[in-house]
Amino acid sequence: MDQISLNANGLRFRCRLDGPEGAPWLVFSNSLLTDLSLWDAQVDALSGRFRILRYDQRGHGGTEVPEGPANFDQLASDAEALMAQVGAERATFVGVSMGAATGLLLASRAPDRVAALIASDGQAGTAPGGAEAWQERIDAVAKGGMEAIVEPTLRRWFSPASLDAGNPAIPRVREMISRTPQGGFVACARALQSYDLRAALPQLAQPVLLVAGAMDGAMPQTMRRMAEEIPKARFVEILDAGHLPCIERPEAFNEAVLGFLAERTSG
Repeated sequence: MDQISLNANGLRFRCRLDGPEGAPWLVFSNSLLTDLSLWDAQVDALSGRFRILRYDQRGHGGTEVPEGPANFDQLASDAEALMAQVGAERATFVGVSMGAATGLLLASRAPDRVAALIASDGQAGTAPGGAEAWQERIDAVAKGGMEAIVEPTLRRWFSPASLDAGNPAIPRVREMISRTPQGGFVACARALQSYDLRAALPQLAQPVLLVAGAMDGAMPQTMRRMAEEIPKARFVEILDAGHLPCIERPEAFNEAVLGFLAERTSG
């Protein structure tokens, strides 16, 4: 594993490279309030056969905090610039939540670079009432710091069974949320507060795997509808998982991903 620092769009990004040079590329993009370690279980499962780029989205983890609010044009541009710098000319892009929307936009505007897309627990536009909900969280952080949203976020993100059983992913995600720079959270929350990529869905020509945790509120229904609009899309639901199935139920998530990737590389 090589941790590297790359400059893109005026910011310094923390990135990691895994897997053999010359292997097919995978690119992983994190959600709001997490960092590239969210994908550790996927890298463990896939790095023997794939060259993997992970990076912290702007304002998260070890990546610099931008000045002012972010938008998805910037987030997609960040990903494309980092891919170009490491030589990932064509890759399968894997994103969760904010990272899923990043991948949707990148796949639509750079189809030569994104060979396939795996989008987990993300949607193509701000949900009704979403702008107000994000403003409440931004206001809570302004008053009480990042700790003000840690426990409410964990209760939203994890299934009741995981919360009751003390899933080992919970303390890991708690730390990621707590360590997220306040300015980075606010910048990217602004991007999520008002975006609409829905017009791009019917135009996507790549194979697309849509994944949602069964306990992630309305997300499974939302992603099923997205699958109907994307020409080459399939939807998989991960049982007993919430917003981050990649870390809450990594074995089930990896099974879905491995099946999709096997189809892409067969023949």
